[in-house]
Amino acid sequence: METPFHDLIEEYHSEDIMSLNHSRLIHRISVALDRYDAEYDIFPELELELATGKCKPDICVYPKMPYDWLNDVIYFKNPPVMAVEVLSPKQGLSDITDKVTKIYFPAGVKTVWIVVPGLQLIQVLTSDGKRFTSTEGILTDPATQIQLDTSYIFR
Repeated sequence: METPFHDLIEEYHSEDIMSLNHSRLIHRISVALDRYDAEYDIFPELELELATGKCKPDICVYPKMPYDWLNDVIYFKNPPVMAVEVLSPKQGLSDITDKVTKIYFPAGVKTVWIVVPGLQLIQVLTSDGKRFTSTEGILTDPATQIQLDTSYIFR
């Protein structure tokens, strides 16, 4: 007996369904962050198992770590210093903000960028309760001092 197509789709969480713009933004942000490779490790789509729960940020940033090519890790347990979440077309903003307040910040993540493709904006939330929004110009992350040219991301 065949499984109906809609049953297969329902197995995925809304954040797991990629779109063209979602994928494009993850790529562009990752490329822009590559200039910080000497100082930070940039990991797209890394599975995390933090003390506060499992999650998979679109991009996470860690201070530079040594590589161990012989022993890989499926669920990394250390919180990143910074996480980037790109809003998916079928995802509610509250899904992301809940993840930020219930998983990321309690686990020790310092900043989270929420990227909203349709509005071409990035909102930065900090673990100490500060917020700022960038729609154009240079965005500077307060925890890492990483800078991002939003006009490059949304070109």
